[in-house]
This record gives sequence, structure tokens and C-alpha cells, in this order.
Amino acid sequence: MPSEEPASAPAPEPSRRLLRDVAYEALLASIVSGELAPGAKLSDVGLAARLGLSRAPVRDALARLATERLVVSKPQSHTRVAPLVAEEIRGALAVVGAMHTLAVREALPRLKPDHLARMRTANAAFVRAVEAGDIAAAIGADDALHAVPVAASGNQPLADTVARYTPLLRRLEHQRFSSTAARASAARHEELIAACEARDADRAAEISYEIWAELE
Repeated sequence: MPSEEPASAPAPEPSRRLLRDVAYEALLASIVSGELAPGAKLSDVGLAARLGLSRAPVRDALARLATERLVVSKPQSHTRVAPLVAEEIRGALAVVGAMHTLAVREALPRLKPDHLARMRTANAAFVRAVEAGDIAAAIGADDALHAVPVAASGNQPLADTVARYTPLLRRLEHQRFSSTAARASAARHEELIAACEARDADRAAEISYEIWAELE
């Protein structure tokens, strides 16, 4: 009699950390798109039901969004989507722009053909996403492109600073990439890649600065 095959092990349940990330990404997307508008009241109970999650990962996600200044909380009172505060946005934009400009300068001596190929692939994905009206994919492709020099720079404090302040700019990126200005961004990306390929540090840094300044 043939032996029975051992029962396959059950798939592991997602960890709380992963559920927290799921909640964070879903809420971030809703805030960035404007589905959750500035000033909208947020209830962890309501959001948990909406996302099909327990309250714990939703609370964790809200806490993270609060540190990124996309959510504001008043103890024992309310949690709301943060308003768009011009001073905060300008400050974050200046910091993120400066970090990306520095990243390009520091990365340039280390960039190899593979790095440039990844940047071109990301920009092609960016163009496709813009043409399809997929703003979330456009933002992801834009992130992938700019992440190449950040990683190649080997400067971890720089990378940490970019990660810390970029979420505050997501609503600006969403507005830009949903408009005709998105095509100008794709052209700027090509200029940046060309300058990097030519090893022109001054021109690459100038273009990188302009890319972020144009968000304002």
C-alpha cells in the first residue's frame, strides 16, 4: 500500500509587522490620492473594518504616519489627516532636494553601466505609468530611479534623511504626476541619466536640484 504523502505545512500567517506595513501602505495611498482629505477624522475602528484588519496594525500605521507628519493626533480627542502646511512642505522639499543633489555628486564616481540601466528602466516604467494614468505606479517608478544614486552614494545618513522626509512630499508628487507636468519630469530624468553617464557632476547635481525644486 503506497505511503501517504506528508501533509504540507500550513502557510505561515502574516506577522504583525507585515500587517502594520499593509495598513500603512493602504492609508498612505489614500492620503496621497486625496481619498482621505486633509482634516478628515480617522478612527482606528473604522479604518480596521475598512481594511479588514485588527485595530493593532492600524494603530501602528497611524503612529508611523504621525511621525511623518501626515497624520495629527490629539490625545483623548481625535486623529486627523494632517493639513498641507506650506512651511513644512517647503522645508521638507529643501531637505530632500539637497540630499538627492548630494547623493548624485557622491554616487557619480561609483556609477556603473548597470546603475544607469536601472535608472533608464525605471524612467521607462514611469512613462508607461503616466500614460496609463497609474499615479501610484508613477510614484513607485520615480522612487526607483532616484533610489539608484542614493544607494550608490553609500551614505546611510543621507538615505535615512531621504526616507524620513519624502512621505511629506507624496501629495505634491501625486498632483504633479497626475498633470501634464509629468512628461516634463520624464524628460528631466533623461537629462539626469545623460549627465550621470557623461560623468558631469555639476550638471547632474544641477538637474537633480531642479527636479525637486519643480515640485513646489
